[in-house]
This record gives sequence, C-alpha cells and structure tokens, in this order.
Amino acid sequence: MKQYTILIIIIVSAAAATAIVFGMDVAKLSVPTQNYDIFVDPLIDKQNLFEVGRVTIQNTGSKPLTNIHVNFGDGDTLDLKILEPGDKILLSPPSENSMQFVQVTADNDIFVSKAYREMPKMVGMMGS
Repeated sequence: MKQYTILIIIIVSAAAATAIVFGMDVAKLSVPTQNYDIFVDPLIDKQNLFEVGRVTIQNTGSKPLTNIHVNFGDGDTLDLKILEPGDKILLSPPSENSMQFVQVTADNDIFVSKAYREMPKMVGMMGS
C-alpha cells in the first residue's frame, strides 16, 4: 500500500509541474510582459500569375506605440500615428514593390527588420 501511495504522489507531482510549465508558457502569450513590444509578420503568397504580400503588425506591449514608421523597401514607406495595446493591423505593400524585407520602427527604441516568408503550399489549394 505504501508503494502505491508514493507512486501516486510522484505522478501527481509530475502532472502539476507539467501544468505549471505549460501554464506559464501560455501566460506569456496572453499577458504583455513588456511596456513596449511589437510583433511583425511579413508574408508573401506566390500564385501562378501574381504575388500578394501582406504585413501583420501587432502591439504586444502593455502601452501604446507611437510614431510607427513602416519601410517596405524600394523607397515605399508608411507612417502610422498610434497603435494601442493588443491592436493588430494588416498592411499591403505597393504592387510594384519587390517584397524583400520590412522594417518597422517606433518610439521607445522599437526596431524590427524581417524578410518576407512564403505561405506553405497545400495540395489542392490555388497556386500549389
């Protein structure tokens, strides 16, 4: 009987530790941990006849981001006044843009530079 009690305690402890680790990981995604933070995701969708680009920008911090400057490359830029915490916007670069990279800057030393990534192709989908 004593052996089963020890085994049950070990299993419950392992389950609790796992729940704590995963809970902390999920909490980082839903609760802002920094005052000023930004998420930038440039995506390019290459079809047979055309390419479509879009850039997702989200304020993942706990305070508003101000004076946001988006550089699509090739001299194409866009200025945004403010992005409140949790707000997300989708932007499209101009149609003649080469869509190589995106640089986003904002007040409070925010700077992100990312290359476009391609959408994964799935069988049966347009362009695959």
